[in-house]
Amino acid sequence: MGVSLYTSRVVLEILGVEDFGIYGVVGGVVAIFSFLNTSMSGATSRFLTFELGQGNYEKLREIFSTALTIHFIIAAIILILGETVGLWWLENKLVIPAERMPAARWIYQLSILGVVVGITQVPYNAMIIAHERMGVFAFVEILNKLLQLGIVLLLLIGNFDRLILYAILMLCVTIIITIVYKLYCTKNFAESHYRFVWDKEIVKPMLSFSGWNLYGTFAFTVKTQGVNILLNSFFGVVVNAAYGIATQVQGAIQAFSANFITAANPQVIKYYAANEMGKMQDLIVNVAKFSFLLLFAISLPVIIETQFIVQLWLKNVPDYVVVFCKLNLISGLLTGMFTIITTAIYATGKLKFWSIISSTIYILVIPFSYILLKRGFSPEIPFVVNIVLLFIGYISNLYILKSLVPDFSVSKFFTKVIFLCIFIALISSLLPVYVYYHLNEGWTRFLLICISSTCMIVISTYFLGINKELRNKGWNLVMKKLHK
Repeated sequence: MGVSLYTSRVVLEILGVEDFGIYGVVGGVVAIFSFLNTSMSGATSRFLTFELGQGNYEKLREIFSTALTIHFIIAAIILILGETVGLWWLENKLVIPAERMPAARWIYQLSILGVVVGITQVPYNAMIIAHERMGVFAFVEILNKLLQLGIVLLLLIGNFDRLILYAILMLCVTIIITIVYKLYCTKNFAESHYRFVWDKEIVKPMLSFSGWNLYGTFAFTVKTQGVNILLNSFFGVVVNAAYGIATQVQGAIQAFSANFITAANPQVIKYYAANEMGKMQDLIVNVAKFSFLLLFAISLPVIIETQFIVQLWLKNVPDYVVVFCKLNLISGLLTGMFTIITTAIYATGKLKFWSIISSTIYILVIPFSYILLKRGFSPEIPFVVNIVLLFIGYISNLYILKSLVPDFSVSKFFTKVIFLCIFIALISSLLPVYVYYHLNEGWTRFLLICISSTCMIVISTYFLGINKELRNKGWNLVMKKLHK
């Protein structure tokens, strides 16, 4: 998180607000096409983990090879779409200053190459997570961030168009990370050695799963990048810069709970594969609760002191960054709480109803935002619309999961996750908010808010969010470590 926030600050400073916004919106056009890959990556992860849960290693080998073949095909499709539809959109629809169009074309082509390379990484990444080698996953992602830090240093000394240089170096990082994942998997997992496989008995369920998942990932991608493009159409690249910064802040902070959930995803699918529904329900409740509280502990001081942090962090602060950051963090808290529900739906392999209902809700962000922006509303309105529709969509997911897994208790999730987390959040916010309104802005107030919010969240979580059995296990673990 520290590296991400530091690199964002320096890259903004080096590139300038305009070029930073151009990179974000041009990369966003390419990212829209990656929804094909995202839908298939969900299928790859689910089927690999499911077979591991059943201990079927021969079929696991065939699924991996089949998935990699399909990802090669997806890479080719995205390359074709990018060089036709996407290129037309870049040349005719994006609002980019004429003098920066040559650089924008370079960024576009390099971004397409980055997406194509990244697509071939997905099955290897899924294999590591399915085997629950979280240490490897963590080290590679740390390497990824350190390489991005190296990019910043090269930008400082490079005598080149820095926007183009930044895109070239980001592509190099993608290639390096892809090679590292591939080398580790081929060395440690016999089933990750590729051989051409096209078994209809494997391809059909995978494509059926990814086909229904396709609409969901398309909706989510269009929602995310569509808002960026809408902001570009109505307000230009300066607001895109603010959007890019707010998205990076959300991504850096949300990585804590996202990686926590990543570690839990294989267990949810394996419990379903073993028909251990009680254990799956308990795991879902605990993951949802603790991922929200973990994210809230980091987000609360940032939400309260956004203005101070942004002014301290960035030398040139684009308009709307503060409000965009606050709203993005709120939507991130919702996502942290409900993401594990989507994993449970994936475990069933039955995505039709989920895809139609929830994805339609998510994609409505674009038409609603367009109508409101057309009527003269300010740039933050798409973020507000997104929060409302996200909450509606996530609640619908609970009832969809109930229809697929009758043993799943919606009322238990409401009482032990939603209501409990809201109650803890309200209690924990009282003292930090009091400090905020009774002290002047500065380091003293900021540090007191950080300390008071952390103490309140820890205390309220310990007494309200953790049951007696879990508290005893925690104490025993701590005492055992201290004794050693």
